[in-house]
Amino acid sequence: MQLFKSQVLKVSNSLSGKKEVFKPIKEGYVGMYVCGPTVYSNVHLGNCRTFMSFDMIFRYFKHLGFKVRYVRNITDAGHLVDDADDGEDKIAKKAKLEQIEPMEVVQRYTVDFHETLQKFNFLPPSIEPTATGHIIEQIEIIKQIIKKDLAYEVNGSVYFDVIKFNETHDYGKLSGRKLEDMIANTRSLTAQDDKRNPQDFALWKKAEPQHIMRWPSPWGDGFPGWHLECTAMSTKYLGENFDIHGGGMDLKFPHHECEIAQAEASTGHTPVNYWLHANMLTLNGKKMSKSTDNNIYPNEIFSGDNKILSKAFNPSVVRFFMMQAHYTSILDLSNDALLASEKGYYRLMEALKSLEELETSSKTDFDIKHWQQGCYDAMNDDFNTPILIANLFEAVKHINLIKEKKEGISKEDKTVLKGILHTFIYEVLGLENQNKVEGNSDTLSGVVELLIDLRNNARANKDFGTSDKIRDELLALGVQLKDGKEGTTFSLNS
Repeated sequence: MQLFKSQVLKVSNSLSGKKEVFKPIKEGYVGMYVCGPTVYSNVHLGNCRTFMSFDMIFRYFKHLGFKVRYVRNITDAGHLVDDADDGEDKIAKKAKLEQIEPMEVVQRYTVDFHETLQKFNFLPPSIEPTATGHIIEQIEIIKQIIKKDLAYEVNGSVYFDVIKFNETHDYGKLSGRKLEDMIANTRSLTAQDDKRNPQDFALWKKAEPQHIMRWPSPWGDGFPGWHLECTAMSTKYLGENFDIHGGGMDLKFPHHECEIAQAEASTGHTPVNYWLHANMLTLNGKKMSKSTDNNIYPNEIFSGDNKILSKAFNPSVVRFFMMQAHYTSILDLSNDALLASEKGYYRLMEALKSLEELETSSKTDFDIKHWQQGCYDAMNDDFNTPILIANLFEAVKHINLIKEKKEGISKEDKTVLKGILHTFIYEVLGLENQNKVEGNSDTLSGVVELLIDLRNNARANKDFGTSDKIRDELLALGVQLKDGKEGTTFSLNS
């Protein structure tokens, strides 16, 4: 156990709406479940922010000496396109579009997910279960809920009876919604609806003849409800009551609300002690959206192959940018914000390099223990990485003063300071010491832009031989030109 293990750690519990002292169910152990991706497309940057927040939390618990079982699932079935109880499964729809098997879709985008997170230096979770690997467990939970008379079967589908559940429980307690208000603001059921009430949600859906992903069940061939998957996987590996459940703020309702209802209906008690929610990432002050072209993927940031940013940024710079905001705050990504973060990141890395070369003296002119306490105080206050980073730059200031011989540091304290900085920068924040993206330096950008201008002039003069030569020679050097409506852009091939 670490020296600071005994200190009070507080977390923002969405269930109570308050910051609470964290008390694990079992001393020295933490069970944490986080809703993972639905693997039907490349992982979104906003999702990466959520997973990065919980990677940081996982890292800090481990640093404090806790034995952590971190479960983060892969949703590879049952997640419908509109997140409701009708429509197509996202993965099945993608499989039809690309004319491949659904599990080919799952494999392709699971690999992309892992590769992207690896670039961001994520620690792997303790367990990464898949929804399709837990169909039996989901069916058993449905049986339990039916036995409690809180679910009903209609035409091969099974629905959770929200109104009946709410007679003895509090449906909406996580999101702060009242069932009466939900009923008042919901359209009436049509004659074609199988559900008794509009608020009821699917535990199992009957598979129509054209539905690709299907499994046998006591109610006929079908597939599980999206909400049910997480209940089955979290309780299987962490028990019927565990410490932390995390996810994006957008999952609070209906997904997490339904998870609570399912667990309480099947086991008779609340499943989770602390619900933690990470907030959203916006782009240039607006919601990220593919339809409005206000969207960017991680690899587009790393390569510079996008129309939004002026250059490429390495993964640790992006990670540092995200750590500069509290995980519960909305964070806006922009070119200026990343440029500022890049400067701060390299200033931090340069200070670590300078620390190695510092000359020592007989005494230290700043209170390292007090400063160290400030770092732990920040992290113990609901994982406050912005305050932690402010403390790290306080140390950078002292390193530069020592370098300029305006302050001194003893040999022993230099070793201590180095250890603390490495702990928080590398172990807790998860940063790596990465070099600048040399291929996107201002000098190279200027040279390529000059060649693009020369090529444009050649094309205007119908000198296509010179135009093609410039394009082909640049490609041979690893610089790919792309002609579009907005002009010619370039990217670097890895």
